[in-house]
Amino acid sequence: MKRIGIIFLAALLGGFISIGISSIFWSPQPESLNGGHFDSFDRPPAGVASFTSNLPATTPDFTVVAENTVNTVVHIRTEYVRRTSLYDEFFGHSDPFRDFFFGPRRPQQERAVVGSGSGVILKEDGYIITNNHVVQEADKIEVTLNDNRIFDAVIVGKDPTTDLALIKIDAEGLPHAVFGDSDNVRIGEWVLAVGNPFNLTSTVTAGIVSARGRHINILGGGTAIESYIQFDAAVNRGNSGGALVNSKGELIGINAAIASSTGTFEGYSFAIPSNIAKKVMEDLLEFGEIQRGFLGIEFRELNSRDAKELGLDIFRGAYVHSIQKGGAADKAGIREGDLIIAIDGNEIRNPSELIEAVGRKRPGDEITLKYHRNGRNKETTAVLQNIHGEIAYIEPGERSVDDIMGATFESVTSKEKKRLGIENGVKITSLRAGKLRRAGVREGFIITHIDRKSVESPRDISQILHNREGEGVLFEGIYPNGVRAYYGVGI
Repeated sequence: MKRIGIIFLAALLGGFISIGISSIFWSPQPESLNGGHFDSFDRPPAGVASFTSNLPATTPDFTVVAENTVNTVVHIRTEYVRRTSLYDEFFGHSDPFRDFFFGPRRPQQERAVVGSGSGVILKEDGYIITNNHVVQEADKIEVTLNDNRIFDAVIVGKDPTTDLALIKIDAEGLPHAVFGDSDNVRIGEWVLAVGNPFNLTSTVTAGIVSARGRHINILGGGTAIESYIQFDAAVNRGNSGGALVNSKGELIGINAAIASSTGTFEGYSFAIPSNIAKKVMEDLLEFGEIQRGFLGIEFRELNSRDAKELGLDIFRGAYVHSIQKGGAADKAGIREGDLIIAIDGNEIRNPSELIEAVGRKRPGDEITLKYHRNGRNKETTAVLQNIHGEIAYIEPGERSVDDIMGATFESVTSKEKKRLGIENGVKITSLRAGKLRRAGVREGFIITHIDRKSVESPRDISQILHNREGEGVLFEGIYPNGVRAYYGVGI
């Protein structure tokens, strides 16, 4: 028994010694995420491991989406005649008005100019949307499908304020894009841009959404709607009018512009949101004219410094700078100095978002405005008006006169009439590419007469110039500094 006890104690002591030695030489060391040794410069791995485990190993597979989308995008080739005579640029081939002011016309030299762009098929019976700047001056439009079939196209309608146009080809059973909801576009999501840069058909590029509600001031201000989706997929000349689609293959934008100092892609591209494009298409098909709702206000964006100077405790929204008397906002109780922060329950962070939200409505539509005044949030309901300040739809052809002239008009106040010594007039508040700018007219010019007929409201301009295409007319007026001016303008 004594020998057995000694053996047992020896074995027990040997076991403790073995465990002690093992703990010294074989103690487990913590590992870093890189598989190396943990030291004082490494961060604890648990949180980082949790983050990286949620990221995809690769970018999304766009092969199916790309294959389907290229069949809905077309190549557009345009031709128009560029005249080298300044007189004929204004007045056309033959016009007694021109001859009276400028003498007999000179021999005219003409040359054909060819342009190109892209378009997106929206309906199987041949309706295609593109940028207005792609087709606005075209005498001939030719559309090539992805299967190389070629069709002549006609213009259904144009909207320079959004830079969109609807054209049509005589075809049936065409593959067409499916609209997505551009309001649901998220910064950072993957997108594809499909178009025909440099006349290279069916080109697909990928990137992510960089920003929303971008205003880049390329449409001349005034009533123009600029609330672009910014993305970093490569877009170049010829991509205009092409499709911007999400990872589901849904159309979320119409590619329109790039930010570049060289004219080629430098990392920033812009697309018109699909919800605006859908509204333009529906208006042109249903009414033959764009039906835009207007609040009748001018506004600007604020930062924290501006807000502090104005005594505001918030600055996100659209700051009301001035109000049109009798306009929708005026009737709804909105006043100068208010900050509009929401429309129909949707947050408004800047003026571009307000312009987009209102521009998707029609005259007569009611909207709920949430605004900030004197440190409190309030709500009101506004009934939108048309561009003439009326609750009625614009008749076909009525608005197109404003678009051709490339200007935004507003009535002159009684105070300004008295100061300038005039009895009537309509002021040009903004100019873009169009007849008036080409004639040398500048912003601020007050039109008092057109062909000796008095002008008292923007509607008078539309009525006087309606159906005057191909004619020359005389604009008389005065600038705010008192200088009177006369312009001969070819319609």
